[in-house]
Parts: sequence; C-alpha cells; structure tokens
Amino acid sequence: MSTSTIVAVQPLGFPWPTIDPFLFCVHHNDAYPRGNARMGPDASLAGRNIGQDFSGKDGWSMYHGQTVPGFPSHPHRGFETVTITRQGLIDHSDSLGATARFGGGDVQWLTAGKGVVHCEMFPLVKTDQPNPAELFQIWLNLPARNKMVEPHFTMLWREDIAQHLSRDASGKRTTVACVAGTLGDARGLPPPPDSWASQPGSDLAIWTIKMEAGARWTLPAAAGAGTRRMLYFFEGAALTVAGQEVAPSSAIELRAHADVELVNGMEPTELLLLQGQPIGEPVAQYGPFVMNTQAEIQQAFVDYRATEFGGWPWASSDPVHPRERGRFARHADGRVETR
Repeated sequence: MSTSTIVAVQPLGFPWPTIDPFLFCVHHNDAYPRGNARMGPDASLAGRNIGQDFSGKDGWSMYHGQTVPGFPSHPHRGFETVTITRQGLIDHSDSLGATARFGGGDVQWLTAGKGVVHCEMFPLVKTDQPNPAELFQIWLNLPARNKMVEPHFTMLWREDIAQHLSRDASGKRTTVACVAGTLGDARGLPPPPDSWASQPGSDLAIWTIKMEAGARWTLPAAAGAGTRRMLYFFEGAALTVAGQEVAPSSAIELRAHADVELVNGMEPTELLLLQGQPIGEPVAQYGPFVMNTQAEIQQAFVDYRATEFGGWPWASSDPVHPRERGRFARHADGRVETR
C-alpha cells in the first residue's frame, strides 16, 4: 500500500464508512417492479416486515413505507441531509410546508438545524415497466454554533449542477458532477447558508465521478491542509488508485494533500467523493438527532415531544404527488420551481 497517498481501504457495507465532517452515507439501489394504482409495487408484499423492510427481497425494499416505498415523516436535528438521486423519483414533504418531486440527477439539501420533520417517498409512477430507484443519502454534520439554526430546504436541479469534463492522452473521458466544491472551471451551486459547506475554508466537496473504460484521470490535491477525503468505488470492475489495485465496492481514504492518479479498467466506473475540513467537535447521536452532548440529545427528545418541530401540515405521514406530476419544488415561502 502507498502509505504516502492511501490511508486505508475497506469494503462498502450498510451504511458506508465516513469521516468527519460527514456522519453517514448510504447507497439505496432498488429494482422496483411496475407500479400499482397507488404507486406502490405491483407485487406481493408477503414475507416482508412492512415498516422495517430493509431486506432487499427480490432486489428491492419497502423501507418504512406501508404502501409506497420510502421513509414516512420522521424528525431530524443538528445536521444536514444531502440526497443525490440517480434513478427514479422522490416525493418530499416537510414541517416547513415545503414539498417537491425530484429525481434523475437532482439533489436535495436540507439543513435540519434546530429541528425539522420530513418524509421521503419513492412513488412508482410507471405501470407498464419497472421503476428502478437509486440514490445516495449523505449526512453532513453542523458545528455546535449552527446546530440550532433555522431549518432550510434547498433544491439543486440536475440542469444547473456544474460538470467538469476531462480527456486523457487517449481521448478517454472522465466526467465529474460538482454537487459541492470547485473543480477547475466547474463550481458547485451555493449550499444552504448555515451549512459547513458555506463556511470559509471548509474545503468541502461532494462529487460524482464517471470514468470511461480505460480512462486515466488525476484527482487534484485538496486546497486546505488538514482536509480529509474519502473515495467510494461503487460501480465498475477494476480500478487502480495511486498505483494500487483496489477491489470493487471499496471505500478508499486518501491523503488529501497529494494528487492521485486513477486508472480505470475495461468497464465504465463510477465513484463518489466526499471531502472536507473536519469539524473536530464531540458527536453525540441518537437515531435522527446529532448534537455535541448527551444532555442536548435528551433536550432534542423533550423539544420534539412538546412541539413536533412545528407540527406536520400534511394529511398523512407519507404523502405523494399525483402520478402525472413532473419535477417541481414548492418552498416554505410559497415560491414554486418547475422543471
């Protein structure tokens, strides 16, 4: 192992391993069948523990959904969720009054701050063909000074996410989508105002990387001393990182101060990169709450029982939009975006 560049390599599990300032990363990849009249799976649910179904039975899970797969209303405090969609649709609703349908490359960035309740449902809108759904959900910590900020809902639409295209000496392409951070002339869209990603010097980057078969690409060194970097090799058959062959489905922690050459094998490869300056504060977590002390966790439960973080303005815990509805977002202030 090249001790000068690669810190560690470990297999991907559930969830994926993460490093400060990231708390959690999971890759949902479900081969849902065609949808039924209620936008759930047109298949038997026998043998599933509905409401706790992470089984992957038949290649898909209901998660906590009873009718439509997904995650009905649940609270968060003290961190942010970044949801990167690859296939399928997500119907979002929250206690701020915001709601959306997004997918196919769109990104939702939600600052939970002092407390928010949201749901994320995966409507199976196609009745004549399968409904594959694939996404990353990433939890990004907040520093202590921002854990009790006002919640904030942000949509980053796929058409607006900057792409960095590079060709090697053989003309093979590597394409990087900059959800956050800057690569060459590609600059990520503004993150929420109280995010760690918005702090000067955070050096935070969230990139998805696609390499053509046989492509070579040099991942440039991070800007800041002390930045930490994790590269996830989740799709592909062969990859060499800094001269070392890495097995598929691996998380590779890199020393961020150095350029790293990536050499792809003879199949297309996809990677996810997470990097940033560590927050470097104590982490106390219990389920959906992430604070700095156990006393703050206890207070989060007290506050949620008392206020439900503003209450739930929707008629059900798992609302979905009409089948024919396209991609859109209605923000808490009433502003509507349609794509």
